[in-house]
Amino acid sequence: MKKNILSIILIMNFSINMLFAQPVEKEAPKGFDQVREGISRGNIEGLEYKSQTVGSNRKVTVYTPPGFDRKKKYPVLYLLHGIGGDEKEWLNGGTPQIILDNLYADKKIQPMIVVMPNGRAMKDDRATGNIMAPDKVQAFATFEKDLLKDLIPFIEKKYPTLKDRENRAIAGLSMGGGQSLNFGLGNLDKFAWIGGFSSAPNTKMPEELMPNPNDAKKKIKLLWISCGIDDELIYNSTRTHEYLVKNEVPHIYYIEPGVHDFKVWKNGLYMFTQFLFKPVDSSTFTQYSVLGTPAETNIRNAKYPQVLPDNRVIFKVKAPDAKKVQIDLGKKYDLVKDDEGFWNGTTDVINSGFNYYSLVIDGVAVADPASESFYGMSRMASGIEIPNKDGEFYELKDVPHGTIRINNYLSRASSSWKEMYVYTPPGYDNAAEKFPVLYLLHGGGEDQRGWSMQGKANLILDNLIASKKAKPMVIVMMDGNVRNSGGIAGFNENTLKAFENELKNSVIPFVENNYKVSTDAKNRALAGLSMGGLQTLYTGVKNSEMFSALGVFSSGWWANNPSLSDSHYEFMKNNATTINSNIKEFWISMGGKEDIAYENCKIMLSKFDQFQIKYKYSEYSGGHTWPVWRHDLYLFAQLIF
Repeated sequence: MKKNILSIILIMNFSINMLFAQPVEKEAPKGFDQVREGISRGNIEGLEYKSQTVGSNRKVTVYTPPGFDRKKKYPVLYLLHGIGGDEKEWLNGGTPQIILDNLYADKKIQPMIVVMPNGRAMKDDRATGNIMAPDKVQAFATFEKDLLKDLIPFIEKKYPTLKDRENRAIAGLSMGGGQSLNFGLGNLDKFAWIGGFSSAPNTKMPEELMPNPNDAKKKIKLLWISCGIDDELIYNSTRTHEYLVKNEVPHIYYIEPGVHDFKVWKNGLYMFTQFLFKPVDSSTFTQYSVLGTPAETNIRNAKYPQVLPDNRVIFKVKAPDAKKVQIDLGKKYDLVKDDEGFWNGTTDVINSGFNYYSLVIDGVAVADPASESFYGMSRMASGIEIPNKDGEFYELKDVPHGTIRINNYLSRASSSWKEMYVYTPPGYDNAAEKFPVLYLLHGGGEDQRGWSMQGKANLILDNLIASKKAKPMVIVMMDGNVRNSGGIAGFNENTLKAFENELKNSVIPFVENNYKVSTDAKNRALAGLSMGGLQTLYTGVKNSEMFSALGVFSSGWWANNPSLSDSHYEFMKNNATTINSNIKEFWISMGGKEDIAYENCKIMLSKFDQFQIKYKYSEYSGGHTWPVWRHDLYLFAQLIF
């Protein structure tokens, strides 16, 4: 019997949660804002309240829901207008009463009172004359006091309302969106539900809006930020969203087609109100946006690809004559052609950070003309930067910046001209002292551009040096694609010897003759990823007297190539004491078990343990990818010199 009662209770709870669950639809259907016959309607009334803040009576418009009953108590939504509006702007441009009546008829929202005030808190609060005049703009900030001290008490005395923060919401459009975020997040003891539609520049900077993210997380029921993708004010919403992501504050970031107009704001109201005053599942918040944000790796003015809040990516490619179009991001996604010749599709969730991808048209892999191209996979390929909440260490910040210099040098090893990229730290040109130098190597299928373009090495060092976590250093990024005397490239003894020769006899002499760098071993380090890791193992270990630190990222001697690795292991075994004495920082890292080099590295480290080679090991989940190697450089640079 007890089991049956428990089952009934669980079924009832599930049913209640399903009844009040947030919507699954992502935008308003056709006719959502049109008068529908045969349904109950709410009531609109205009009132005046006494404002001690302003020193005059002020107007407000109030919507009460269908079937309004003064014997019941209702939650309240305060709905704010834009800089050119007043207490009737929503009624005139947004028809909220029609939208809400239809939502009630469809049983999609909770009964609520909606209060539409005049957000310009001054005696002459009309939207006339110069609406951008300083006193009128200031009046929108003054409204916070009017709202809290005068309007809310008036509404709660006039109407049967629930007076706790969990039953009070605030939202607005444009200037009112900025007010809603400012006032709502600034008064979390008063509001639990906050929405900004196309928020204007009056929106405070994120750090001021939410100085204590952890406290806000506990109090906010829903934080909604929406905007049209072609709205010129979208940056206000984007910067807030990025701050919230970085600080892991649950919120809905909703981007839709449109500009700064009521088409967008009406859809925002339709979506936002369906979440209010009922249980919400914050784990689904990232799934609601219609559109994404154009990737930062897009070429200028390219709207696609777009990154959705949950890191899925929307692609839209015009190829009217193609028979089949795919996106290859490691996994291939088939795109679907529309009537205008555009191929459309959305990926699964993509790893944060930098990812290579290809556009595959009728079986031919090419670079996407909408994205920046990078030399990777042994060809020019597209790359997409996915927002990374843990990527602050490689963000472009307001700190002193070093310089990437491109040098051509004549290689003594190959008797040909080659190119290197060199990072010099802030203050290099005017410095009298010499700097330590890190020789930083790329992976297979990449070249000297990799660490500066894909790896953001310069930004990583700029930020580390500014925060005094790393010493100012020069970083040399050479082309590691060195062929042996027979013209053969690849992973073999002769090719690695050719690399060693190039580094020792061409690159290092050129750098030490042309840059202000120290020339002793304690001020020289060598590191590389994947193929560059093998080159570091080969050259760095065999020439340990030349380097004080070695960094091996996502690499290791291949377990299935004993003809190459056995002689190297024999050398390390016989020279363990010398290696340990010379190499002060032997740092080896992997991108977790999903890294293709993981097993080889594991076997290699067991050999190191056997030979009593001293090393440090680090692991950062992410596989064999640039997000991992950026993090490797971030950690390694703090340990050397």
